Amino acid sequence: MTAPKQRHTKSRRNKRRQRFELKRQIFSICPKCKNPILPHHMCQNCGYYQGREIIDVLAKLEKKERKQKEKEIAKAEKEKGAKKEKPLTMEELSKKP
Repeated sequence: MTAPKQRHTKSRRNKRRQRFELKRQIFSICPKCKNPILPHHMCQNCGYYQGREIIDVLAKLEKKERKQKEKEIAKAEKEKGAKKEKPLTMEELSKKP
């Protein structure tokens, strides 16, 4: 192996290294379970991608884990349904709590 003919300066080394920084990852939100996921990737939590179930996540779990996961999914869907309540009327808005 040959030796370098001249030493590289600190500024030259640092100019080369300035592009080695880590980029911040951009996450999107899973529409079903609201967990952060990478764009164009299947959700690891619920197994859905673009509104379709790709992998049945509950099939590989044990009975105890499956029940817990089903409760979490039901709770998330319940919260999602609760947000879709009918809008308040003017009379309901004017009531004092």
